Amino acid sequence: MNVSPHEHDHAHQPSPAGPDAADPQDAQRPDDAADPGLFGPDSVSWRVMADPAFAFGGLRALFLQALYPRAMAGLAQNSDLSAPPWSRLLRTARYVHTVTYGTSEQAQQAAARVRAIHRALWGRDPDNGRPFRLDDPQALLWVHVAMAESFLSTARRAGLSLSADETDRFYREQVLAAQLVGLDPAAVPATAAQVARYFEQIRPQLRLTPQAAQAARLLLWPPMNAKARLYGARAGWLALSSTAFGLLPRWARRLYRLPALPGADLPPVATARLLRTAAATLPTPLRRGSPMLQEARARTGAVAADRAATGDQRSAPLVRGASPARPPKPLPNPGAGRGRTAASTA
Repeated sequence: MNVSPHEHDHAHQPSPAGPDAADPQDAQRPDDAADPGLFGPDSVSWRVMADPAFAFGGLRALFLQALYPRAMAGLAQNSDLSAPPWSRLLRTARYVHTVTYGTSEQAQQAAARVRAIHRALWGRDPDNGRPFRLDDPQALLWVHVAMAESFLSTARRAGLSLSADETDRFYREQVLAAQLVGLDPAAVPATAAQVARYFEQIRPQLRLTPQAAQAARLLLWPPMNAKARLYGARAGWLALSSTAFGLLPRWARRLYRLPALPGADLPPVATARLLRTAAATLPTPLRRGSPMLQEARARTGAVAADRAATGDQRSAPLVRGASPARPPKPLPNPGAGRGRTAASTA
């Protein structure tokens, strides 16, 4: 299951965040050699999305996003909720990594594919039965905020140290990602306080629908073949998904009709911290992160800077002719001309 607007398994539509949406092997033009992308190597977004707790954050976002009835209805009416969730989860991760670590052009192209699919798909409001397009600004805003907050809060609870200023900086950076999918940047929460207020305002609209319950059950207990179960995949997935669920806010867990027991937050946080610590002990090749992150670090010179800081004299795998990272290219306004923005419908 995936409630992200980037992930709809529509039978007649290409996957918006699938291989065609963001291929890290896409050839780069010469002028992309030092393009830092939307955020750049000094950004908080690079740190958060590279954290070993990323998978927990992605799953937590799916549980949280499912509680918004319109977003959940749009997903259910354009996807197969009975399909195993990991393919959609991987596509979400690929989209997020493309927006975070890709060149400006790669990020814009991936988002353009997402917007095109949203324009073509429709859902029916579960409350009033009225049709709505999947680029509905309020649903897009919910999905964006739930995802950004999930990645950030999960990484912090797992042990990533961020100051209050860095936390606000992350949310300001993520406004660019929201703008890419067509949201009015003025309507997107840009600080931790604004995100908290947004959740307070939207909570009366959240509830557990039958579709959300079905999606959550599939996330926790997806179908697996006998071979996968034999090799422990069931236990491993359950540990991952149940930890992600346990990292939800208490009010969200209550909406799933699970009691907020004293101390219920401790086991998931301990598990996330343990796995994050274990990841730090892996061999260096396994700790370098996604291929897109490695490519971005080489492209922007971050690898060379790290080695210089540590006295490592090995030659860095920089792109030939790379220069210091340039500021990101200005974003186009994907919502221009639509006459339908988050601000105008809030």
